[in-house]
Amino acid sequence: MTARLAVLGSPIGHSRSPLLHRAAYDALGLDWRYDAIEVRAGGLAEFVAGLDGSWRGLSLTMPLKREARPLLDAIDGVAELTGAVNTVVIDGRRRWGFNTDVDGIVRAFARSGVSALDSVTVLGGGATAASVLVAAQRLGATRAIVRVRDATRAGDLVALGGRLGVPVALAPLVADEHAPSAVVSTLPGGAPHELAFAPEVRAASVLLEVAYDPWPSALAASWLEVGGTVVDGLDMLVEQALLQVRAFVDWTPESPLPDESRVLAAMRASVAR
Repeated sequence: MTARLAVLGSPIGHSRSPLLHRAAYDALGLDWRYDAIEVRAGGLAEFVAGLDGSWRGLSLTMPLKREARPLLDAIDGVAELTGAVNTVVIDGRRRWGFNTDVDGIVRAFARSGVSALDSVTVLGGGATAASVLVAAQRLGATRAIVRVRDATRAGDLVALGGRLGVPVALAPLVADEHAPSAVVSTLPGGAPHELAFAPEVRAASVLLEVAYDPWPSALAASWLEVGGTVVDGLDMLVEQALLQVRAFVDWTPESPLPDESRVLAAMRASVAR
């Protein structure tokens, strides 16, 4: 029986995950099927209930990362800390949840030569923002600002910062006046905003634009026009997807794949701009 996998979310038509995963399984010689399936908020439980024995795993994106926890038998420590599950591994009737976004963010920064942060501004307060805070703490950040339209919906990020030892200040969704080490936008691709960061901030702060479609985003383009450093959201997508492939193949994201450098090269080539 061919193993089945899929990325779930809404909207999902733009997702590059099928390209990445299919390239990985081809490189590994695995006859596995990986699809993109539209599942809206509130629909994950019904979808999971209908899975048959051919299913091996799920990738979860917006808005499902916080819906998964009650449906799982166990989750890893990063998923527990962030409250966000982006990877579900299925073994018969048992389901395990993982968060590969945090390591994906750290690895994407490293790919752009960024190995340490002091402070970070996060744009948006959803599930991915929690992963950004954990990644920033791993990179040494000691303070964070989370800029959101509605601060009443982001209190969990303040609490998370307390657990991490990284004080989090909530602020309106406006541009910083002073340059943090990094600005990380978790806003949906194409989401309207009027963020106009000063040239001095764009030149001094690294930008990680999590959304990779359309590219470059208006924010990324504004950074590039002053020669600022931009971490492409596609790099984050590739890095976290590699860890998902590890989990689907060997039940844990900690175990490197056979000939992993070749697999990663195939994945990157599949989504090259």
